Amino acid sequence: MEQWFAALNTFEKVYWLTAGISSVIFLILLVLTFIGGEVDDLGDVDAEIDGDTGIGFQFLSFKNLMGFFTIFSWSGIAALNAGYSNVITIIISVSCGLLMMLAMASLFYYLHKLNSDGSLRMKNAINSVGEVYLSIGANRSRIGKVQVNVQGGLRSLEALTDENIDLKQGDIITVTNVTDNGILIVNKHSK
Repeated sequence: MEQWFAALNTFEKVYWLTAGISSVIFLILLVLTFIGGEVDDLGDVDAEIDGDTGIGFQFLSFKNLMGFFTIFSWSGIAALNAGYSNVITIIISVSCGLLMMLAMASLFYYLHKLNSDGSLRMKNAINSVGEVYLSIGANRSRIGKVQVNVQGGLRSLEALTDENIDLKQGDIITVTNVTDNGILIVNKHSK
């Protein structure tokens, strides 16, 4: 192994050393990502950027740099083995590394956009049809409960009505509005 490495010229040695170091770090990051480990101790600045500014698309991060150097070095080694000149090898390896960074940044950006906070937004219940679960007093005299499908799930929510009659359990209702404190305003559903 020592003879093989000693026989390489300086240009090839740089690529092989970069490949070895960056591949090991990249594999460690990959394993930690899959097992859910935190990599802040390794100098990952992604968390600080996310926490401070909320940036979704991060082209320049520790993970992306490790991806760049890993692909940069291995594509450079492949170009050298294919017999390309040093200038062409640098162009190929830098291009491949930048494409890897762009792909990783885009992947994390779009994965971040898939994230949902799960907060129930009461305004999404307006115009929903549901059923009275606990009787509701006429003219907003007594809070009751209704079951409506909001944001993909059946929910039991507090409700009031402007109707002149009490809405009884089993009555079909339509949500017409939401009060400032999150109580639904419902009316008897007209067919």
